[in-house]
Amino acid sequence: MNPMFSPAPDTWAQSIIQKQMELTRAWHVTDLGKYAEAIPETLPADFFETVTWQHSRNFLLWHEEDIARSPSVSDSRIADVKRAIDKLNQKRNDLIEVLDDMILSALTQAGIKPTEGTRWNSETPGSMIDRLSIVSLKIFHMKEQEERTDTSAEHIANCKTKREVLQTQQADLCQALAWQIEDMLSGKRCMKLYRQFKMYNDPSLNPAIYAAQRNEAKQ
Repeated sequence: MNPMFSPAPDTWAQSIIQKQMELTRAWHVTDLGKYAEAIPETLPADFFETVTWQHSRNFLLWHEEDIARSPSVSDSRIADVKRAIDKLNQKRNDLIEVLDDMILSALTQAGIKPTEGTRWNSETPGSMIDRLSIVSLKIFHMKEQEERTDTSAEHIANCKTKREVLQTQQADLCQALAWQIEDMLSGKRCMKLYRQFKMYNDPSLNPAIYAAQRNEAKQ
């Protein structure tokens, strides 16, 4: 067993959930500290530290999205928020790829060499970890709704039902992640990485950006 997945893939996957849930609770009562800042140029080699950075982007995204949907926020403020959302979302996706790189490296170090014809999943482990990150935020905020004292019993009951569904989804996704890693370690499945090639942030690929740059150059 590669040290990353020790003592077993299911325990490893559960540890990811535990960290995301703990961080979600902690960050709602204390400052995010360094995790509210820009992603460092060189990330720590520790896998769970990278999980923390990736989760921080989703945490910040969640609350920027709340601001963007507030009817009392000015148009200029919304414009700033939308730009912040765009940058956070890019970093979130970048860190999914970093997580996948680390997992693939661990599999390679474990001597896993899939044979020709080995099947692969359409969703990478990094993408599944990202989904778990978002589910942890949904569970926390749905629980907040359950604990409100200024709303109806029906609202609270509905939120409780939704929170229970989310917890089932979290458990199922955690198990799916563990199974995927188990299959990869045994050689039953292989891992393929596709870079996301986000076009909207690339000045050479987004027509709205490069056309504006050409117009500015002509003036």
